[in-house]
Amino acid sequence: MAKKSSIEKNNRRRHMTSRDLKKRTELKTVIMNRESSPEERMQAVLKLAEMPRNGAKVRIRNRCEVTGRPRAYYRKLKMSRVALRELGNMGMIPGLVKSSW
Repeated sequence: MAKKSSIEKNNRRRHMTSRDLKKRTELKTVIMNRESSPEERMQAVLKLAEMPRNGAKVRIRNRCEVTGRPRAYYRKLKMSRVALRELGNMGMIPGLVKSSW
């Protein structure tokens, strides 16, 4: 089980990302637009730099919904391999069968 503080930090980042998404995309379109003046682009760069870093989408870490584990994460199931194996062995995941040969 992951620390509650790291799980909460990640949830805060998700919230900040969804809140600041529109403003970030507007600033980035101004920055990437070659027709806009250099002064306008520089102002957009400075405004983007003033925004909180945790509002960026790349700062979000995929974590297991069951345990909070950050590694060995399956996107489709939103859980780690460890939690998947435990729940599969208990028969809690439909269609998942323990392999044997």
